[in-house]
Amino acid sequence: MTNETIAALYTAHGARLYRYAVMLLADDRAAAEDALHDTFVQLARALRRTPDAHVSFGYLAVTLRNTCYSALRRRRTRREPNEVSLIEPAAPDANEEERMLIDDALKRLPAEQREVVYLKVFEGMTFQEIADRCAISINTAGSRYRYALEALRRTLSASDQSC
Repeated sequence: MTNETIAALYTAHGARLYRYAVMLLADDRAAAEDALHDTFVQLARALRRTPDAHVSFGYLAVTLRNTCYSALRRRRTRREPNEVSLIEPAAPDANEEERMLIDDALKRLPAEQREVVYLKVFEGMTFQEIADRCAISINTAGSRYRYALEALRRTLSASDQSC
């Protein structure tokens, strides 16, 4: 594969991979950009060793996922506040307060649950596809999703009661 091929893969999948990284990294867009960059650097190195390899979106997503989880492990020792939104408003006139509450609730989820929610809701994946992507059982994927929804409900209902 040539640099043109890598560029074509980035053009085809870069935005989708970036959104995935932003969700995994709890809205840290700079870290998401770094993870995406590192993913394509790893791809370039792998292609030097095996130039005729076929590269799928799944390969890129798994590589990105591993890179993001490594960043999360490094981040545990230093917590920095993030001011970037995980979700974009659905429409220009969307209720900003509601969006901020949902965004905050998503940030509070453990990374594994946030990832499953992202893959299910934003990528439209089935639980089997999520299980395959994350190298977990389908039951674990379903459980993480259910626990995440329960946590989101609790957080959002507590926010409603405090208003």
